[in-house]
Amino acid sequence: MSTGREISLIENDSGRWSAIDEETGVASQGESRQEALENLDEAVALHKGEIGDPVADDDLREWGIDPETVPDEPREPDAPWFEE
Repeated sequence: MSTGREISLIENDSGRWSAIDEETGVASQGESRQEALENLDEAVALHKGEIGDPVADDDLREWGIDPETVPDEPREPDAPWFEE
């Protein structure tokens, strides 16, 4: 059964794998293709708010991040694998 989800898999020079969900732009990685895909599923679910808790300003401060510096909207990624 196909979900129609388009995913790119890239084997890095180190032998690790990167998996990118083309619709959301979310990426993850793993030691194997399977691990990269499993990590991507979790990252996409987090991105869509299907699992996990939203990050609050108090969380950001705890991690040493000023909430005022975090944009409200996602920005275009600048990682090289997103270049066309």
